[in-house]
Amino acid sequence: MSTLSQGLLIAAGENEPMPSVLAVPIDELIVGIFGFLVVFGVLAKVALPRIKAALEERTNAIEGGIERAEAAQADAEKARDEYRAALAQAREEAAAIRTQAQSDRTAIVDEARTEARAAAATVTAAAEAQLAAERAQATAALTRQVGDMALTLATKIVGQGLADDARVRATVDDFLDSLEQSAREAKA
Repeated sequence: MSTLSQGLLIAAGENEPMPSVLAVPIDELIVGIFGFLVVFGVLAKVALPRIKAALEERTNAIEGGIERAEAAQADAEKARDEYRAALAQAREEAAAIRTQAQSDRTAIVDEARTEARAAAATVTAAAEAQLAAERAQATAALTRQVGDMALTLATKIVGQGLADDARVRATVDDFLDSLEQSAREAKA
């Protein structure tokens, strides 16, 4: 024996060997195994079915959640496709409306131009007619004044009143007509 173990034996008092920490008494081992088997049996009969049921519920809930998520995703994709189709249709309608508006605008502009040209032609024709009437009126007034001046001059030259004579008037008118015809021929 070593000195250390002798010192322990002496400290214990007598020469008795010390019990081993790893040595288990057999009667306690049998009671422990029996108690373990009883607790295990009770847990297997009572707690294990409840644990299995809870796990199945969780599995079903997770699988149901996944199925619901897949269904929601399919619905979202369907709604997105419908939205895209509606958006494409709206764009086509907007393009058709723009095209129609542009053709309407072109038609309105063309119609306004046609009306403006017709109005301008009407105004031009009225102005030309008025100008021709004023020219004719001015020519008639000028002719009368030239006739009156010629008659006045002839009266002064002859020394007698020629204004009352219709024949003198006809002669003056013929002279003026011949002057107008000569002027027309010169223009042509």
